[in-house]
Amino acid sequence: MTAFVPDLWVLAAFAAAVFQTLRFMLQKVLATAVLSPAGATFARFFYSAPVILGLLLGYLALTQAEPPAMTARFWIYGLTGGAAQVIATICVVTLFKSRSFAVGVTLMKTEVILSVLIGFILLGEAVTVPALLAIALGLAGVLLLSKPPQIAGWGWRAMWNPGVALGLGAGILFAISAVCYRGASLEIASEDPFLRAGVTLSAVTASQMLGMALWLAWRDPPQIGAVWRARRVAAWIGVMSMAGSFCWFLAFTLQTAAYVKAVGQVELVLSLLASLFFFGERSTLRELTGIGVLCVSILLLLLVV
Repeated sequence: MTAFVPDLWVLAAFAAAVFQTLRFMLQKVLATAVLSPAGATFARFFYSAPVILGLLLGYLALTQAEPPAMTARFWIYGLTGGAAQVIATICVVTLFKSRSFAVGVTLMKTEVILSVLIGFILLGEAVTVPALLAIALGLAGVLLLSKPPQIAGWGWRAMWNPGVALGLGAGILFAISAVCYRGASLEIASEDPFLRAGVTLSAVTASQMLGMALWLAWRDPPQIGAVWRARRVAAWIGVMSMAGSFCWFLAFTLQTAAYVKAVGQVELVLSLLASLFFFGERSTLRELTGIGVLCVSILLLLLVV
């Protein structure tokens, strides 16, 4: 019997989920103790963008490849995806202040459902009826997660709260960024997936670092110094961000965003483990049920798309 060997994009998506879980754990610690949500978000770009650019230049020198041309469409996709990712990350770090780590990540991971719809709108990826049924099941899981444990009753007003808005908003924005990143990588005329992923990642992270630096200099200058003072932890955010982002971009280069994000839902299990063993948080039965329903919907989505 021939052994099953996962495709490169599957391995890349799994690795990206591991690195992203570690990064969000570090950002949760910094956001609740040292940095603002915007500062914790800026830290990932400040400490990763220069390293990514250096590694890309090293790869070009090693392979003796010519830097590929970046079209106007590349920059439209890349900058749109980058802006969406920045805002989404701020939403998630803010969410960690009010909801548990596991629930926050689970609400954010509605992006896998939303990426199917956004992929269809932006890139023309088809959505089948079974996929729509899986999406409906996923929405049921979100409803189970949407009400804070301390609120009694199941009224719609009680279930809709700032935490839900932040989680779902992050999911929408992360889905937009994923589809835009795939669109940007497809604009690069190269057969080398590592080069396409590296160029896209380097261009996006550099623009994100510059944009956030200008924003903080205008709105919250002390946070720039705080990011530097927190470098012992924040630098590791950059390392995890660099590794995770490259794996995501590599997977997006090889496969559609919906498939990649579906495999990346292993992050839900990792977030539960982190919530339990690292942060000492406990999830309620309703939250665990919601996570389970959402995971089932994602698995079904992976089977039918």
